[in-house]
Parts: sequence; structure tokens; C-alpha cells
Amino acid sequence: MSDVLPGGPEPVTALPPAKNGWLNYAIDYAPLLIFFIAYKLSSGGDGAFAATTAAIKGTIAFMVAIVIAMAVSKWKLGKISPMLWMSSVLVLGFGALTIWFHDERFIVMKPTIIYAAFSVLLLGGWWFGKPMLKYLLQSALEGLTDRGWLLLSRNWGLFFGVLGIANHIMYEMIQAKQMSFDLWLTIKVWGVTALSFLFTFAQVPVMLKNGLAIPDEAATDKS
Repeated sequence: MSDVLPGGPEPVTALPPAKNGWLNYAIDYAPLLIFFIAYKLSSGGDGAFAATTAAIKGTIAFMVAIVIAMAVSKWKLGKISPMLWMSSVLVLGFGALTIWFHDERFIVMKPTIIYAAFSVLLLGGWWFGKPMLKYLLQSALEGLTDRGWLLLSRNWGLFFGVLGIANHIMYEMIQAKQMSFDLWLTIKVWGVTALSFLFTFAQVPVMLKNGLAIPDEAATDKS
């Protein structure tokens, strides 16, 4: 799943692929971290103009990073998953809007749209018996049954739905001056990323109960 926002941070994939797990996580989360670093390094001034300028610089860095991530995915993994394609298109689109209008609201708005889109897609597929997560990730979780993929699609669809609602609430709070952009960004980069990792690990029992094969090296360690 990783995903980064209006040009801002938004990794969407967080599920662990069977192979090259560390590389998949790097592709998903490195652009988000780059956005955060670029924003923090550029946010030295005071006032709304300085904050917006920092957000735009971070957005540009993020857009470049997401393109590099796609190139690395194609080079090292031999493919770009549909989920990464969709996330990247939205990142670049909202990033362009952020830069054009000099409005950081697009950065905060984008995650809500991304989360909602993936939630509807995954839950819709689950409702009709289609394991959309399997197609989006193009991930080979060896041995995982179609029922397992359906359960993962449902669970991640609900998770993305909750994230979308939470992000929209924070967006409204920012508009009402009840939350700062800095606080939102910190929650997005560290809080949501941590939640995604925890949720990923919480799905391991579901996968094991539905046929997920344990790698030979792991089985050897346990014996």
C-alpha cells in the first residue's frame, strides 16, 4: 500500500510484497520523507507566505522524488504497480495545482481524495467478490487464497476509509485555524506511516490463515 500530498506526501501502499519488501517500502515512503525534509529545510521564515513557499518547495521535491521512485520500480522490479501509477498521477496533478495556485490547501486535500478512491475501489471489489488489492499491487503473496485477498481488500478498504475521514476532519480544522499545517504534516508523515506499518502487521494472521506460504529461511529459523 505507501503512498504524499498535493504535491505533498502520500504513499498509499503499505502491504508487504512477498519479494523485495525493503525496496517496495523505500519506493513508497522515500518520496514522502523527501517532501517532509524539503519542507522543514525551507520553512525558516515567518508568516503565511513563508509557509506556502516552503510547501511549494517541498511539493516540487516530492514530484521529482515520485518520478524517480517510478523509474526505480520499473528498473529494479520490472514493473510499476497500478497502485503506484494511480498515486503518482494524483501526486503530480495536485502538485501542479499547488504550484500554480500557490495554495497549500491542495496538499492537505489530496490524501482525502486518494484514500477515498482506494477505499471505494477495494470495498466495491470486495462487495462483488473481486480481490482488487491483488490486481492493484500485482504482488505475489505466495499461497494466499482468493478468500485471503478478499479479506485483505476489505480490511484495507476500511482502513483507507478511516484515514480519509480523519484527513478530511484535519483539513476542516486547518481551514478553521484550529490546526496548523506543520502539525498536520507531522501527523501525516510519522503518525499515518506508523499506523500503516502497524495495520500491515495486524494483517499477518489473516494471511497466514488463508494460505500464505512462509519463506524457507523463516521456516528454517523456527525449526
